[in-house]
Amino acid sequence: MSSGTRIEARFADLKAQGRAAFVTFVTAGDPGYDTSLELLRALPGAGADIIELGMPFTDPMADGPAIQASSLRALNAGQNMIKTLQMVREFRTGDNDTPIVLMGYYNPIYIYGVDKFIADAKDAGVDGLIVVDLPPEEDHELCIPALEQGLNFIRLATPTTDDKRLPKVLTNTSGFVYYVSVTGITGSKAPDISQVNEAVSRIKRHTDLPVAVGFGVKTPEQASGIASGADGVVVGSALVNSIRESLDADDAATDSTVPNVLKLVSELAQGVRNTRGT
Repeated sequence: MSSGTRIEARFADLKAQGRAAFVTFVTAGDPGYDTSLELLRALPGAGADIIELGMPFTDPMADGPAIQASSLRALNAGQNMIKTLQMVREFRTGDNDTPIVLMGYYNPIYIYGVDKFIADAKDAGVDGLIVVDLPPEEDHELCIPALEQGLNFIRLATPTTDDKRLPKVLTNTSGFVYYVSVTGITGSKAPDISQVNEAVSRIKRHTDLPVAVGFGVKTPEQASGIASGADGVVVGSALVNSIRESLDADDAATDSTVPNVLKLVSELAQGVRNTRGT
């Protein structure tokens, strides 16, 4: 199955160091292929331990306005699944250690062809998948075939995932569990740190997998608070907003795009590192 992936190795290493992982999300191809690849290559040096790379889609229903807009910018710039996998392949020429997780929706994968997608993703250097609109009841569609080829399949748990539902969610989950810290869409509101820590403890009673927390994390202080109880902190909308704020009137990158995002990544990474993770 999916033993010995980069994701598992990274979490094991960070656990030995006594700290949480900093997980960054950016959308592949936002605002254009070259800038997106430049940013992707620079994220580990700025402090990213794991990278989630969004697969652009026209209807990202779980995402808020920031990530929705990033998908549209990427699609308008010509991004597609072939280019997203190529981006991972190019990233791997200079970095064979940082885990890459493709995150998105099933439709683009289905259109590409499931078996071809799994084979091409594995060949490109992808380590795991997060597909937010495939419930456990549909594991035969993608989850099981992906696991059989050595890819981690990371599942979301939410504040409404109760103890009765949680074991089903965790059945074929591997790599880590992604806990959605707030109800609603990405970037919509700030997480309550005490409630998040309670939820992480509850999930850990059901699994030995690391638990990473995302949705709504924007500041180093929030990242530090979540890192005190979780195994990972995920930041997406804040980084995507940083990209958007740096663009010109035509949504094209400027000289400040990559430096601005990397500065924010560095600040957030410091927040994660300032607190001893579990």
